[in-house]
Amino acid sequence: MARTNGHEVIPSAKRLIRSLRDMGYDFSTAVADLVDNSIEAGSTHVFINVEFNGDDSWVRIADNGIGMGVEQLQEAMRYGSQRDYDNEKDLGKFGLGLKTASMSQCQRLIVASRCDQNQKAIHAYCWDMDHVDLTNKWEIIQVPKKELKFILNHYLDTSTGTVVFWQRLDRILGYKHPYGDFAKKRLLSMCRDLEEHLSMVFHRFLAGEVPGKKLKIILNGNNVEPWDPYARQEVKTQTLDPIPIHLEHEGKTGIVILEPYVLPHQDDFSSRESFNRASGPKKWNRQQGFYIYRANRLIQSGGWCGLKTIDEHLKLARIAISFSPHLDEAFKINVSKMNVQLPVQIRDQMDNATKPVVKLAQETYRKSTQKTIDTKAVIYDPQSNVVKSDQHSIAQPKLDTLQQAAFTQNLMPNPPTTHYWTLDEIQTKLEFFANQDEKLVLVKVFNRLRENITSQKDMS
Repeated sequence: MARTNGHEVIPSAKRLIRSLRDMGYDFSTAVADLVDNSIEAGSTHVFINVEFNGDDSWVRIADNGIGMGVEQLQEAMRYGSQRDYDNEKDLGKFGLGLKTASMSQCQRLIVASRCDQNQKAIHAYCWDMDHVDLTNKWEIIQVPKKELKFILNHYLDTSTGTVVFWQRLDRILGYKHPYGDFAKKRLLSMCRDLEEHLSMVFHRFLAGEVPGKKLKIILNGNNVEPWDPYARQEVKTQTLDPIPIHLEHEGKTGIVILEPYVLPHQDDFSSRESFNRASGPKKWNRQQGFYIYRANRLIQSGGWCGLKTIDEHLKLARIAISFSPHLDEAFKINVSKMNVQLPVQIRDQMDNATKPVVKLAQETYRKSTQKTIDTKAVIYDPQSNVVKSDQHSIAQPKLDTLQQAAFTQNLMPNPPTTHYWTLDEIQTKLEFFANQDEKLVLVKVFNRLRENITSQKDMS
């Protein structure tokens, strides 16, 4: 083909950078993307500090990794850096994470790094939205040394590593004038969500399950403890044999590993505390299903990827799915590493592989449920509003007049109160009709409701 004369069209910096702020990150997923970078840099410790001070609030993520020289740092600050991410253990993907994750939450990003243990040279550059708006250039600013003292706060004084610093937290605080208790409480709540998220996403690293990559994350001075989705410390957790599935996609081949688990019924947990912790950030029903790992980093926590629907009887089934980065195209990983799809060519195999797990989870659920109630010969007495069985009687919520009349006249086969909706079921139904922002609100509201119910039970 004959070569034609081309004309380079450089995108508008101020328009594109602002557009890239809407990649789908929230506070927790943005911080997690930066922890990915720290792990790749060989860090053993990641220190995260969040400080509320109105307009001057800030976030700092510091690690003790290998750090970067000046040329490496400049390249890392480039949107779409030219680094090759084909390594089997790479957590990065597109060369966008550092910038897009950070700028999705703030308007000023500073990155400082030190790569030589024997030299104190620290290099630092900044992306500033005000500067980009003024110049409309893809231009980073070198940070003066006098400003670095506050930003670093002694990090990098004695070791190599990298410090990421966020300022002007417009997307985090969410207020024009972010002062007062409400804004502070919002930030504290986001920190609690962040801790839960990090403990889940990086649980293999935090627990030392990844060879050579034992990690410690310290959030505002507190160690982030790993959350094990499979409650493997419980004696009655059932571990099934791993299932390897061969995958070929666009000339690349690999093995996808399935590791199935069936958790104990509530009655078989060692303690109520262990049961509550095993429920996970999204609680029992929404935590069932697939846990998908890319290079040991959790991408998806729960759900059945369209193979099944959320079901109360399946809430004890959890299946780890692990694949390496060279299969990214098959799993359709997005920039923020929050969305993943099961490859079409292995969906049938995965469906078949999950059937024994589903069956065992159903049996475990029903077996334990039958210990507490005999569902044979159930009779509803409308006069006393009581469900009677061979074992015991259960008082029901009072029916309204129309429901009572319909049931008495056999227009309803069963009283409408014979099925109780769990909080998980209600939340799932509401989220089906909600947009992304509404889903985030629903998760927080229902979590607070669960905490309130638990505290009331403990007091009674």
